[in-house]
Amino acid sequence: MKSIAILISGRGSNMCSIVAACASGRVQARVVAVISNEADAAGLAYAAEHGIATRVICHRDFATRPQFDAALAQALDSYAPDVIALAGFMRVLTPAFVNAYRGRLINIHPSLLPAYPGLHTHARALAEKASLHGATVHFVTPELDGGPSIVQAAVPVLEDDDAARLAARVLEQEHVIYPQALDWIVQNKVKLDANGKVQFL
Repeated sequence: MKSIAILISGRGSNMCSIVAACASGRVQARVVAVISNEADAAGLAYAAEHGIATRVICHRDFATRPQFDAALAQALDSYAPDVIALAGFMRVLTPAFVNAYRGRLINIHPSLLPAYPGLHTHARALAEKASLHGATVHFVTPELDGGPSIVQAAVPVLEDDDAARLAARVLEQEHVIYPQALDWIVQNKVKLDANGKVQFL
């Protein structure tokens, strides 16, 4: 059975959905580690309660971003994961790190990429009076939130929405599509090809 390592920075709600999906068999893999750059990340407790190895690699302990990434890579490699899932991991990774795990590094972003890369996606969608919003699971490339999409889920933007209400509805869909994408990957149903395109097999 293939293995997944998950990187988090906070509560780890997508991490929880992945762990649950693996436990139920909806994702044919096991979570071998949850690593956070924040010692007080609430998701670490959930992982530990479910018997998953946890580790903290605090970015503030390193003088440079490459030094942090090197320590993170060393920690990840000790678990030899087949797939690395970013789940609310709030650090921009260096191109060298991303390229080292090419095709194995996955992220979920709360927008219908390429719309609204970066932060504050829900507020930006409301400010632009978007009619649709959503979430995207994508392969990670050196371009921030620029990797090719694996799957997306759309939700309508309602007239009385604020950022919190819209975010909650998007999050529900994130918890559906992230496990689905990971299951496709671990079952070799989708991959990143040599040309940087998503290939469904």
